[in-house]
Amino acid sequence: MPNEAAHLFAPLTIKSVTLRNRIGVSPMCQYSSVDGTATDWHLVHLGARAAAGAGSVIAEATAVSPEGRISPGDAGLWADRHIEPLLRINRFVKGQGAVPGVQLAHAGRKASAARPWEGVAHLADADGGWPTLAPSALAFGGDLPKVPQAMSEADIARVQGDFVAATQRALAAGYEWLEVHAAHGYLLHAFLSPLSNERTDRYGGSFENRVRFLIETTRAVRAVWPDRLPLGVRISCSDWADGGWDIEQSVALARLLKAEDVDLIDCSSGGLVPHAKIPVGPGYQVPFAERIRHEAGIATAAVGLITAPTHADEIVRNGRADLVLLAREMLRDAQWPLRAAQALGQTAALKPPVQYQRAW
Repeated sequence: MPNEAAHLFAPLTIKSVTLRNRIGVSPMCQYSSVDGTATDWHLVHLGARAAAGAGSVIAEATAVSPEGRISPGDAGLWADRHIEPLLRINRFVKGQGAVPGVQLAHAGRKASAARPWEGVAHLADADGGWPTLAPSALAFGGDLPKVPQAMSEADIARVQGDFVAATQRALAAGYEWLEVHAAHGYLLHAFLSPLSNERTDRYGGSFENRVRFLIETTRAVRAVWPDRLPLGVRISCSDWADGGWDIEQSVALARLLKAEDVDLIDCSSGGLVPHAKIPVGPGYQVPFAERIRHEAGIATAAVGLITAPTHADEIVRNGRADLVLLAREMLRDAQWPLRAAQALGQTAALKPPVQYQRAW
């Protein structure tokens, strides 16, 4: 049923954090870090969107280890040297009224790839590539043919430790919103899906075993991430491939994550296999967020080709999701929140920075 109290420009409070509106900047890789360290590009990219009124600004997939990077240009939080540049960015983001967040990730078998403008294919070792990890020794395929090393239980424990250490650095860097990346075919997602997980130990086979790595990792992250701060998990709600991960398993997983004190499920899809048949269209992933919100009783974020302010507002008003995250549309128009406020008659709820007000 429609909820008149909830709309795109209504505040959203989770734990001790209040977003000024339901508009979030989705994590978007910029492939512009230097050995994992953020640069002035990230300050301007994230800062501009905070200044334009987004409620939350979630930094790109940030690798918990060098091996976990998608490309050599990926952001990282595997070393203390990464903290200070991020702290500077987050001070600015928060100073503009937005909540700074970060997505922690390990790319798994999709790691060791070239940056998009350099071809996206796996890098040869001679060109700076590195060995990759996965639940099973199965290549992604297509432009990513490298066969990963099947992880031992010692590898699993080490990667979980990397997530914990990165979480502690995220807190030191001033982030107030943390998201664990378990979508798009990266490592945690690869454990979830039977299409990429052929293990016969306690991390493979049954649903309970396939979700174990993510549940354990989330539990370990939550143990060091303060109770007062929101914790989200991004999942691919469907592999869009026969025999793969699907929405029914996603609902069941969301219930388990809620029990681990996860506050929000970021509902994306796809990315696990190159032959997925995805029915792309405006809001095509919103039904996933709606089902998980109602059937698992947990807050959700909707993502995927949401471009019109009226569409974003409808999603929130009709209880289909609690938060709307925008990616490519925010790249095309960093001022989208301000334009949405005008389009929806909510200019009293969101005003431009004083430096820009004469233009509005």
